[in-house]
Amino acid sequence: MGEKTASKDAKKGLMVRPIKDGTVIDHIPPGKGIKIAEMLNLFRQDSVVIIGQNLESTKYGKKDLIKVENKYLKSDEYNKISLIAPNATINIIKDYTIQEKRKVVVPDVLENVAVCVNANCISNKEPVPSRMYTVSRDPLVLICHYCNFECKEDLIRLKT
Repeated sequence: MGEKTASKDAKKGLMVRPIKDGTVIDHIPPGKGIKIAEMLNLFRQDSVVIIGQNLESTKYGKKDLIKVENKYLKSDEYNKISLIAPNATINIIKDYTIQEKRKVVVPDVLENVAVCVNANCISNKEPVPSRMYTVSRDPLVLICHYCNFECKEDLIRLKT
């Protein structure tokens, strides 16, 4: 009987330790956590970075999760995350408590976030800012401001 109780308690326990201050990116599709961490240059910082992969999720089945101590995201980082994980939520943590919870949203216009994948586009040949418009969010489709090239989710390239 004690074993059943211990097992039940373990299921309720946390898979990764809490952070005191920072950001938690939750509900990332499985396998995309590392891509987001690389895109945000999290491995080049002095902050503690915790990445959970293929964690159980009651809403999505499986998910990835990123916890970053002492880092708060900028709006362009939210926009980049939205292109990789459109259902992600961002939790701002202060003193071990969630202070703010936001769902990422793919914006209608993305400036200097994604690049056109059409090699002949002027944005790839001239020093002009990239500008993409969201045509569809599910499935994700962007269209280039300059050449009207449609870019589907699996082809989207983020500006580095």
